[in-house]
Amino acid sequence: MLNAKTARWRKLDNAAKIFPATSGKKDTRVFRFSCDLKEEIDGDLLQRALDKTMEVYPLFRSVLRKGFFWFYLEKSGLQPIVSEESKAPCSSLYVRDKKTLLFEVTYYKNRINFEVYHAMTDGTGATQFLKELVKNYLLLSHPDELSDPGPLSEEDLTSQDKEDDSFYKYYMKTGRKREKEKSDKAYQLHGPKTEVENMMIVEGKVSASALLAKAREYGVSITVFLTAVLLCAIHREMSPRQEKKPVILMVPVNLRKYFPSRSMLNFFSWIDPGFQFETGKTTFEDVIAHVRDYFKAELCKERLADRMNALTGLEFNPVLRAAPLVVKNLGLLAGAKFTEKNTTAIYSNMGVVTMPEDFRKYIKYFHVFTSTPKTELCMCSFEDELVMSFTSRFENVNVERNFFEILKENGLKVEMIENDFPERDRHVFAGTRIFQWFTFICIAAAVIMGVVNAIALPGILWSLPGACAVLCLWIVFAIGFYKRRNLLKNAMWQLFFVMACCIGWDMGTGWKGWSVDYVLPGSIILTQLFMLIIASIQHLESKDYMIYYVMAAGTGLVPAVLYAAGAVGESWPSVICAGISVLFLTALLIFKWKELKSELSKKLHL
Repeated sequence: MLNAKTARWRKLDNAAKIFPATSGKKDTRVFRFSCDLKEEIDGDLLQRALDKTMEVYPLFRSVLRKGFFWFYLEKSGLQPIVSEESKAPCSSLYVRDKKTLLFEVTYYKNRINFEVYHAMTDGTGATQFLKELVKNYLLLSHPDELSDPGPLSEEDLTSQDKEDDSFYKYYMKTGRKREKEKSDKAYQLHGPKTEVENMMIVEGKVSASALLAKAREYGVSITVFLTAVLLCAIHREMSPRQEKKPVILMVPVNLRKYFPSRSMLNFFSWIDPGFQFETGKTTFEDVIAHVRDYFKAELCKERLADRMNALTGLEFNPVLRAAPLVVKNLGLLAGAKFTEKNTTAIYSNMGVVTMPEDFRKYIKYFHVFTSTPKTELCMCSFEDELVMSFTSRFENVNVERNFFEILKENGLKVEMIENDFPERDRHVFAGTRIFQWFTFICIAAAVIMGVVNAIALPGILWSLPGACAVLCLWIVFAIGFYKRRNLLKNAMWQLFFVMACCIGWDMGTGWKGWSVDYVLPGSIILTQLFMLIIASIQHLESKDYMIYYVMAAGTGLVPAVLYAAGAVGESWPSVICAGISVLFLTALLIFKWKELKSELSKKLHL
């Protein structure tokens, strides 16, 4: 197998760019691919299998970093550690301001779980990784019975192939105006929601051959058949009044079937099959016929290329490219919220999972599901076991019940899979409780000052500046709490807030100039000193502190500008601050130029 070094950093592909902006506790953008074996899992052997798998897929040893214009993935030296399952399925993997791997391998009884953040890969990439992991594990657990067939990916697959951005590769600016798609407001499921960290998970399995035979009776594929079943399952929960809106599904499409690509990055699009139901008039056959025609019209290379080119083309818009990341994130979040209204539920077919013949007898089945803010159905098959997995944020599981009932009505034997998850580790960070108490004390202090002011000295509003002081103290504490994972970033946030707060106090108390004469340069010098100490204590690599050094040194030139403009009364603090900052920047340019250039190219890439 050909191999090469993986890139030190790379841009996010077009589909991945939305995930960091929209992921959170309600939707972690994590999906789980699992393999159930016919034997108990040995954690030590699984760790060895994972280590071997990482040699084939080193691109997964990446962390998500934040630039000024885009997020990007950077190669890291972090080692993935196998652990026994203890968290809720599809828990957060991307933690802001914390450098962590974007995947996790866990086990429970006879199940191997591979969970991955969607910005890293899609279903195809996850399937390849899990297959390689399971193969390596079975080789270790049955050394006398199995021989190594080599990597399960293609023989001539290089690291460059795996990291290929196929959206960029196949993007073509045609000049043809894309036909504007009609975006109907879809019917939305309603009901009590689960707790933020929980999802309802309902799984069932059927014979793949029996399901295929049933789909062929209707003259359609399994995907079309199950799309129609899900549409009808949702309709059974609708009242006649709710039929004014159509039921619309989002169905991801693997673009590798239409454009030659061996990339393990995201390379998918989607279509939106739907149906406008009428009670007493719509039959199951009507829904299948409509979905079949829709799939036939939409699943063609030209239509998929139009959508892909339209979305990828946004990256090349000069105005959008130059917008700061915070602006882009707000736009992506708003766009995601808007498109949610056009989707009732999601259906994703991961396809057939294959393994070398000698390994199959040790495997029961594969299954996959994902985090979702709505209701989502994922399915995959192995041998004759086709597993359908629902995840939902609703406590009500009527749609899931309806779905499997419709399959039974069509003569299919459905076997429900009993959820088997371990006792959850509910460890709560101790600082959270401290922050909650501090917040309560600050509010109590402001309220008490207001009450005392109203009773004792109603003519003098001294409680207002007191409350403002308490608010400033709370904000400083809040910044420290929420940015605790990155002390250098924390320092820059604290610096900017202290500067703004002091200037505001100075202006509000009859401008004396103390904020710009002393506090501004003094705070900058202390921040620079703090950064040097932290970088030394934590033994940070240059890429971890470089950009913060530049920001702190650049901010240190502000007092010099104010001095030149005659805006400061006492000049020596500003002059000293500017001198230290110039030396700071000079040292970076002389001793760390290569690292500085590399870091700026990553942070400033458009």
